[in-house]
Amino acid sequence: MNKSNIRKLKLQVQMSIDGFIGGPNGEMDWVTFNRENDIMNCVNELTDSVDTILLGRKMAEGFISYWTNVVTKPDDSNFEFAKKMVDKPKVVFTKTLSKSPWNNTSLANGELVDEINKLKRQPGKDIIVYGGAEFVSSLITKNLIDEYHISVNPVAIGKGITIFKNLEKRQNLELVKSVRFNCGKVLLCYTPSLI
Repeated sequence: MNKSNIRKLKLQVQMSIDGFIGGPNGEMDWVTFNRENDIMNCVNELTDSVDTILLGRKMAEGFISYWTNVVTKPDDSNFEFAKKMVDKPKVVFTKTLSKSPWNNTSLANGELVDEINKLKRQPGKDIIVYGGAEFVSSLITKNLIDEYHISVNPVAIGKGITIFKNLEKRQNLELVKSVRFNCGKVLLCYTPSLI
């Protein structure tokens, strides 16, 4: 299979300007949740480019139950987006579960690089990963992320959870897109640099 037929693995993550994706206990109260049209257009464009969601087991518990709950509320402003999150097939990476407790979700229990490369070779749209932090950090360390979609929020939180702490060597990235929003948030899209 040639390179053009391989699905990309995209990371979408919220980040503070000082590089944290969550507070010390995973707090996300610092994220700028502004529903301006430009932000939602970017989010929907990225979401529509994928047909598979990857999650670490810890992240899956909250993520899947949250979006499953939202789809029971048709009046919720996130209802349409929640349907996308629920309807897209999900793969949860775990070493502790042998059977998926969630609908529309399969488990990956094998070696990380092998499992990701197997998914990338399957036909379909691209793949997205939202978290959790340890899982994403492992993907970054193994050079498995093909596109970084980082929403930088206009806040510094001082300490918290980072996804780049386990790098053993520098990874150079190339900026391919940046979008500034009125709320002060900036979307940065990077791909691994060949240099």
